[in-house]
Amino acid sequence: MFYRPEDGHGLPRNPFNAIITPRPIGWISTRSGAGVSNLAPYSFFNGVAYAPPQVMFASTGTKDSITNIRETGVFCVNVVEFAMRDAMNASSETVPPETDEFAHAGVEKAACETIDCPRIKGAPAALECRLTQEVQIKGADNHVVFGEVTGIHLRDDCLKDGFFDVTAYQPLTRLGYRDYSVVREVFSLQRPDD
Repeated sequence: MFYRPEDGHGLPRNPFNAIITPRPIGWISTRSGAGVSNLAPYSFFNGVAYAPPQVMFASTGTKDSITNIRETGVFCVNVVEFAMRDAMNASSETVPPETDEFAHAGVEKAACETIDCPRIKGAPAALECRLTQEVQIKGADNHVVFGEVTGIHLRDDCLKDGFFDVTAYQPLTRLGYRDYSVVREVFSLQRPDD
């Protein structure tokens, strides 16, 4: 099968997201200029640079996360573990901007160290970020937010012999459609230049 996206795919559901899998989920926490806490999952999320460490997430539509980041210049990326899948899903619901989405999703807040923004208490890892740029990309309302990581929280039980062990918390990943997966096993490959 071959199709041009502008011509349509002719399938029951768009396969694009199912092709780009698995995708890490950036559970983005922000605070509005008025002090309302927001929490939303984004599966178009990833790291983009090591030094200084930088991340990105993409949003279709100007959601509360984007509005809050524009107002404050900061956000936090919380890593989603399998055990928090229901809370993450609850935070994807469209609710009024004045809703505290931490309370709505049933997760506890913790203070960040380098930015004025809440993070999820007990998340396996959290990346405190300062906005470096927002780019509007092709499409009606597509935005990519880039941030420099200014602080990193690691949950102690996820550190094993000096390494951050993803099997300790089993990261949730996004597949296509309404499908997810979980990382429970890993293997290593030595590079030819190692």
